[in-house]
Amino acid sequence: MTSLLTSIFPLLAYLAYNVIVPQVEKFRPSLSTIMNVQRRRWVAHATRRETPFDAILSGNLMGSVSFLASTSVLLVLAVFAVYGQLPTLMEALDTLSFDRTYSVLDVQIHLATLLTMFVLAFFAFTLSLRQFNHFCIMLGALDHDRVTSDEEIDAIAQMNALGARNFNSGIRAYYFSIPAVAWFVSEWVGVAVCLATVLVLAHREFFSSAHRSAASAALIAARHRQEQAASRRDNL
Repeated sequence: MTSLLTSIFPLLAYLAYNVIVPQVEKFRPSLSTIMNVQRRRWVAHATRRETPFDAILSGNLMGSVSFLASTSVLLVLAVFAVYGQLPTLMEALDTLSFDRTYSVLDVQIHLATLLTMFVLAFFAFTLSLRQFNHFCIMLGALDHDRVTSDEEIDAIAQMNALGARNFNSGIRAYYFSIPAVAWFVSEWVGVAVCLATVLVLAHREFFSSAHRSAASAALIAARHRQEQAASRRDNL
């Protein structure tokens, strides 16, 4: 039972992290939440310019997501290939593992855990790619001959934010696959690496220098909008 729990622990941690973080964001904005403000600014500025700049940015986003989605497929195929080489893998584990000897069933279950994580990453990346594609269409459909309403800007920015959220979910699956690999050395090493991964992700999301920089940029932009609004009121 302990072996099964430690084997699926990275997968459970990954699923729990994706559920808990949105709840924490209600009390402290994460880096992703702050960047959603910049996504809306991007769309708002795109409504006032007719240049290929926005198309280039969108293409870069979709290229990154497409690359990682393709990588996920290769990883899924690699895990299936390992299933066909279990005798060789078991021999390697006998020299790698230092606190216990794994059975064939233990390794098969753990490979299933790894396979599940890479499949979830694939679905997250492909959904993100589809949503970024929708974002490009919505951005291209903007009518520059009229003033775009705040509601339309919010809807387009929300589509971009959905793509980013699923992209982050796929990236997290990659992060949590690291402790899943560490499990082959020792099941408790895998648990320890998994807990360290949670701490690293939480730090990057809520306490990193990137978080502080993004928050400062959002604050400066908000202050600038307030000054512009005050200036317009004074002119009236």
